[in-house]
Amino acid sequence: MRASSVFPVLALLGVLSVASAETPTKSAEDWPVVKLPSWSEQIAIREGWLEKRQGMILEMMRRHKIEMWIVVNEEFHNDPLTEYIAPPRPYTGNRDIFVFIDTGTSLRKIAVTGYAEDNLKRFFETEDDPKPADKVLPALYEQYKPAHIGLSIGARRGVQRSLTHDSYLFLAKTLGSDAEAHFVPAADLIEEYSDTRIPEEFETYKTLVELTDQLTKRAFSNEVITPGKTTVGDVRRWLYDQMGYHDVTTWFQPDIRLQRKGRVPKTSRGFLGVEPESTVILPGDVLHLDFGITCMGLNTDWQKEAYVLLPGEKDVPAGLKAAMKNTNTLQESLMTRSRPGRFAGDVYNDIMADMKADGIEAKVYSHPIGDQGHGLGAGLDYRAAQATTSEQKQMRKGSYISIELNSATAVPEWDGQKVFIMEEDDAYLTDDGFKTFLPRQMEFYLVRP
Repeated sequence: MRASSVFPVLALLGVLSVASAETPTKSAEDWPVVKLPSWSEQIAIREGWLEKRQGMILEMMRRHKIEMWIVVNEEFHNDPLTEYIAPPRPYTGNRDIFVFIDTGTSLRKIAVTGYAEDNLKRFFETEDDPKPADKVLPALYEQYKPAHIGLSIGARRGVQRSLTHDSYLFLAKTLGSDAEAHFVPAADLIEEYSDTRIPEEFETYKTLVELTDQLTKRAFSNEVITPGKTTVGDVRRWLYDQMGYHDVTTWFQPDIRLQRKGRVPKTSRGFLGVEPESTVILPGDVLHLDFGITCMGLNTDWQKEAYVLLPGEKDVPAGLKAAMKNTNTLQESLMTRSRPGRFAGDVYNDIMADMKADGIEAKVYSHPIGDQGHGLGAGLDYRAAQATTSEQKQMRKGSYISIELNSATAVPEWDGQKVFIMEEDDAYLTDDGFKTFLPRQMEFYLVRP
């Protein structure tokens, strides 16, 4: 990281301590104030990352046999790659085009924009009086005659198929029919680029996870919840307001699930259903929150459980504790079975075999995270196990994943009713398996009556 980027990150880390594993009983004033860097400081930090990330592109292009890679950003319809391959600033040209070319000896980077942008000069060849794309692009094609021109087309995931129909037609017409015959999907290149994390991002991402954790613990405490009065919608709205207060956004709306003794749980597509906002939280409820934030081009994803004590109760019933332990056992299997280079389908099958041996009813649906909330890379779920040999994805060292899963356990205190303990932790892959950015939840957060 450049020296100019160090201070903002240290400032960000210094104002937020790791939240205690204990259930919080603090008031809002007791939590450390979180002050993120200003927008200009955030841009400076991210541009430091970009300098290093662009340095990896040539090797990746060669690995995926792409000699020219084109990313097109449209006005008011930003391509999801733009902020990661170019400086993370607003682009308001009708079409801003970013071209990467393997010259045979080096990587050439050209920005064809509607307006001059001084900052682009640090990362791309660009002119103060930009020439139109229909002049620049044909000249580049004729100069290099790339055998494969990678575009965001022909793929399953949105970030890999983001080129619009009109932009495709523009490129085809501008470059000519000969060049169009060399258009290929850049899906594999985009996946590797998006799934490759750099060390400079680590501490910033950890801090964002800490903020996610802090807000989750506060949401599942008596600071926010008064049993018998607070609704699910109240908690969700509190989270929205806190994201606004901390100047972060989210990539999905916070979801709250609720399980209650004697009530048949609602399901959706085989999972515990999201609770209606009108539901009032009561003593004895098991609460689940799915929550994540977006900041500085990074995303978090977090799921935790709370228990609302009944009047006179001092602790969580033993059956619920056993249910939590089953999910912890499932997490441990996933973390220890995973290794760089292993095929995701093989890891998934090993995890499920472990659970069968332990007699635990389990589901695993973990996904990469980072540039996108549901990121590109090797996911650990049933689809990984069903993939053919040629489709199997290998786990990449250093990649970030959301360890998302659940177990279902019959709870004696609930007359044998099954309780789902759904957990999610952001983690990174090492030679020894996945390591979580923060300690996992081993005990329910407590909400007092």
